[in-house]
Amino acid sequence: MGIFSFLNEEIAIDLGTANTLIIHKDKVIVDEPSIVAMEKNTGKMIAVGRKAMQMHEKTHENIKTIRPLKDGVIADFDAAENMIRGMIKMIDFGNKFFSPSIKMVVCIPSNITEVEKRAVRDSAEHARASEVYLIYEPMAAAIGIGLDVEEPMGNLIIDIGGGTTDIAVIALSGIVCNQSIRIAGDEFTANIIDYVRRQHNILVGERTAENIKITIGSALTELENPPEDMPVNGRDLMTGIPKQITLAYTEIAHALDKSISKIEEAVLKALETTPPELAADIYKTGLYLTGGGALLKGLDKRISQKTKLPVHIADDPLRAVVRGTGIALKNIKKFPFLMS
Repeated sequence: MGIFSFLNEEIAIDLGTANTLIIHKDKVIVDEPSIVAMEKNTGKMIAVGRKAMQMHEKTHENIKTIRPLKDGVIADFDAAENMIRGMIKMIDFGNKFFSPSIKMVVCIPSNITEVEKRAVRDSAEHARASEVYLIYEPMAAAIGIGLDVEEPMGNLIIDIGGGTTDIAVIALSGIVCNQSIRIAGDEFTANIIDYVRRQHNILVGERTAENIKITIGSALTELENPPEDMPVNGRDLMTGIPKQITLAYTEIAHALDKSISKIEEAVLKALETTPPELAADIYKTGLYLTGGGALLKGLDKRISQKTKLPVHIADDPLRAVVRGTGIALKNIKKFPFLMS
């Protein structure tokens, strides 16, 4: 151990479209929305994460809020770099005088292009990373929920994030076949905004739609324990005056129906391309749901009805990917699927 060994730090990042989570020393230190607020004139960053989200859709002309990731990949390079930098500053490395050299493992969607991979790597390097490793999200999710990915045993992971849904069959430390579609949490939110506008003539913002999704979002029109109807405030499109309406979970199930059908189709496609021996394993083990989308009420039942297979929701599905990324960080030499 050298005199400056304390300057070497390791972090694992789940760089998500909706939320970014960072693990340092086996603990989730950062769990913030993936958003930054910037001054338009100077380009200076004013806020990052939760503080920036509070400003979202409420800013005047000199402040803009930017979500740097779209569909699971970096859409705004500068904003992404600022966001990663701002979130790393939230970590207390225990030294005020020296900037540590940081080794990072960052997870990425399974259908990412080489150019998009490069953008993630560059953003991490510009945000003070000395070494950057990449891991595919379904692989990280599988590790995070405690599956032994090195075994000759097939497991099917459905990771529904903010921007993408990644479906992958994993065996022998690799992804055997996968489907990735750009329909996930953000698309659900857009469906809700669209539905409320069409059916009730009310305009609601992204944050309100997100809240509706979390509170009464459902994949089925009949639930065993249905949530109570929810009052929603928005702007009446006819009069322009603020108005309140009441929404039921059945309405949200109708609003999300088409998007969920597309996820079901992608799951069936992944199963169709699975080699028969692995398909036999999946019949025994079932499917694993991770990511924020796994929390949508009744989604596990709906996918189970469609595939005739058991569907398991991961414990704490929101953190499954970052937990797996953290385990990969500790086993960099052991895991051959980490891309350096």
